[in-house]
Formats: sequence, structure tokens, C-alpha cells
Amino acid sequence: MGQLDWTVADGIGTLVINRPEARNAFTMSMIRDWEEILRSCRTDDNVRVVVLTGAGDRAFCAGIDLSWLTEGHTPLERKTDLHAGIQRIALAVEDLDKPIIAAVNGVAVGAGLDMALMCDMRVMSSTARVSEGYVKLGLAPGGGGAYFLPRLVGLAKALELLLTGEPVGAAEALRIGLVNQVVAPHELAETVLTLARSIAANPPASVRMIRRVTRQSASLELRPALDMVSSHVAVLATTDDVGEALSAMTERRDGKYVGR
Repeated sequence: MGQLDWTVADGIGTLVINRPEARNAFTMSMIRDWEEILRSCRTDDNVRVVVLTGAGDRAFCAGIDLSWLTEGHTPLERKTDLHAGIQRIALAVEDLDKPIIAAVNGVAVGAGLDMALMCDMRVMSSTARVSEGYVKLGLAPGGGGAYFLPRLVGLAKALELLLTGEPVGAAEALRIGLVNQVVAPHELAETVLTLARSIAANPPASVRMIRRVTRQSASLELRPALDMVSSHVAVLATTDDVGEALSAMTERRDGKYVGR
């Protein structure tokens, strides 16, 4: 996959943006590989949780390689690049149907931050900094930041971050709800792995449906959201996992689910 590293072990798929010499900025060819990986692991039963991070300790992702801005493109070609390129990652993440965790190991800027925002959870190194720096280049957040950021930190705070482009440190990112946890740099990998393992150890059908219904409910009113989740519960109630959990409770065995 070139400048993306993809490995799977113990139910956890790890996608590493491996271009540290460019602060892990991505190219359009990398985006195509990125989408392919996400699409393929959606139907791969060996993958229960996905972790996204950057190579090295300086950067998570500095966004799109700036050569894209200097190359000759018509406005329509640039729009097509965004729609058929970067924005496809947001759609692939939405369709993934499995939890994805961003391990923010260093600087995340512009579309690089957007890539973390579209994940389900974010764990951040205490030395990392993030910024929606589009405005500094006279641009707008084409990677989905204007959609994801307000849903995490609220409209007013999102506009402050988007319109100033100022960097945010780890402590502030945690305070405003942009990330789930902040840990020391040397603890980041193990913390994320522990989180991923705790999710991967649960019944996979339940994990997938919980993720699906939670994401979908964010855009629904109460009645259709409740109607939707009742269907999910009805399906889950017929699975072997529920039967095993009920047997374990009845027999008072430790551990209600034994992963297969």
C-alpha cells in the first residue's frame, strides 16, 4: 500500500500513515489506498476494531500534501478531487460498521485533524497539538471538519477553532471534548491498544449494531431512533452470543461472553 501500513492482529486492524518526512501529509494516491483498506475491512471478520495513527512521534497527519494547491487544476477538477478523494474517507468511515480509534501521536492539521474527527474515539499524546488551519491558507475545511467539529465541541467553539485556525494543546482538547483521553507519549500506543482490545473482546454483532445505531440516531428524532433500535435488539436477541451470555448468568459463570 506504499505510504500506508496496514496490519491485523488479535481482531485489531492498525492503519499507519507512514510518511514522516512530510509530517504524514497524504497524497491523492494514498487516499485511494486508504479508502480501499477501510472498505475491505468492513467485511473482514478478522477485524473488529480499527486504529488510525501516524508514523513517528512528530505528526499524526499534516493534511493534504500542499503540492495539490500548486498544481494546475480547474475549479471543477479541485471539487472532483475532494468529492472523489478526501471526502470518500469520511463516507468509508461512516460505512465501516466497526469502531475506529484515532491515536493522535503528534501534530494534526487541517484535513489531518478532520481524519481524526471522523473517527469514533480519539486518544491524544500530551505533547500533540491540533489545528483546523484551513483559514490560514484562505481555504475552508474540505475534509469534513465543519461537519464533525461542531458535533464534538458545540457550534460556538467549533467556529472559534475554524475561524482563528489557532492550535489547541492536549489539555484544552480534552477539556472541550475533542478527545476522549490524553496520555503521555510513551503510553499512547498501549493505551489505545488496551481500549481497542476491550472493545474487540465484546460480541462483534453487538458492537457493530451499537456503533451503527448510535451514529444513525444522531440525525434522527426520538421516535424513529427508538423504532430503529428495537429492530436491532430484536435481531441481536436471536444470536448465539446472547444465548451464551444468558447461560453464563444463569450458571453464575465468570465472564458473560467468550469471544470466538
